[in-house]
Amino acid sequence: MSFDDGVQATNCDATKCKYSAVKMGYWQDDFIQYFVTGYERKTPEINRGYYARTKGVAMFMDKFLKKTGSNCQIINLGAGFDTLYWRLKNSGITVNNYIEIDFASVTSKKCFLIKKSKILLQTISQQEDEVKIIGPDLHAPDYHIIGTDLRNLTELDKKLTQSGINFDVPTMFLTECVLVYMEPESSSMLLHWIAKKFNDIFFINYEQVNMNDNFGRIMLDNLRSRGCQLAGVDACLSPQTQMDRFVRVGWDSARSWNMINVYEYLPEEDRYRMERLEMLDELELLQQLLQHYCITIAWKGITMADVDHL
Repeated sequence: MSFDDGVQATNCDATKCKYSAVKMGYWQDDFIQYFVTGYERKTPEINRGYYARTKGVAMFMDKFLKKTGSNCQIINLGAGFDTLYWRLKNSGITVNNYIEIDFASVTSKKCFLIKKSKILLQTISQQEDEVKIIGPDLHAPDYHIIGTDLRNLTELDKKLTQSGINFDVPTMFLTECVLVYMEPESSSMLLHWIAKKFNDIFFINYEQVNMNDNFGRIMLDNLRSRGCQLAGVDACLSPQTQMDRFVRVGWDSARSWNMINVYEYLPEEDRYRMERLEMLDELELLQQLLQHYCITIAWKGITMADVDHL
C-alpha cells in the first residue's frame, strides 16, 4: 500500500466514525448514510471526540457565515465523503460557491455515490441536467467536486477557475486532518499560494497537536502501523507551531485551541444532552484524546480580522 493509499483510507474510517455518532444521536446528519456501508458502533470516547470535532468546526463556520451571509465561498480541502454542503442546504443556508477537493480516486467514488442517490442529487439541484459529472469531477450551479492532488498547485488553480471561483469574495477554507499528511514544504506552499491568490480569507484547521509527548507518540505509532505516516507532524507539536505555519507564509494572524477548550465552550445544554446518550467509563482517555487535537483558525483580510477568540 502506498503512502497516498493509507491517507485515503482515513476517509473511510472518519466517515464510519461520524456515522456511528450520528446513529447514536450525537448530532443530526440525514445524508451520511449514503456514503457508508454497514454500521460499526464506536466507543463512547470516539463518539464524543467526533461530536466535539463536528460542533467545534460548525461553531467557527457560523462566525464566518454571520459576517458574510450568503455572499461567500467555502472550499473544503481533502473533503473525503464530508456532507457539510448538504447539511447547510438542508438548513436553508446557501453560499455563492461550495467546492470540495480530494484525490481523484476519492472524488470518483463520491461522484458515483451521489449519482446513485436521488436525495443527494435533488438537494444539489432540482434540474437534473444542471449536475454534470465528468470523471472525478462534479459541476453544478453552486457545488463543485474537484479531483486533484493538493500538492499540484498549477492544476488546483486551473480547476478552481473552471469551478467559477472568485478570488475577491470572502472565502472560508476547511481542513480536517489533511495538512498533517503533507510534507511541510508542500503544505507551506499550499497555504502561501492561498494567501497570495485570495484577498479575504478564513481558514479552519482541525488537526493533531501536542504530538511530542508519550500519548502523541503512541498515536503516531498506531497510524504508522496502518500505513499512515504523518509527514507534517512538526507543525503539530504545539498550538504555537500550528499558528506559526500560517503566519510564516503570509496570513495576517492565527489562533489555536485544543479540543478540551473547544469542548468546554460548546453550548452547555447540548453538551448535557449529548453526555447522557451513553455511559463513558474512560473519561481520562477522552481527555487525553481531546488534548491531542485542536482547532486552529487563521485569516487574511478584513472579514474575520476581529474573530480571535472562542
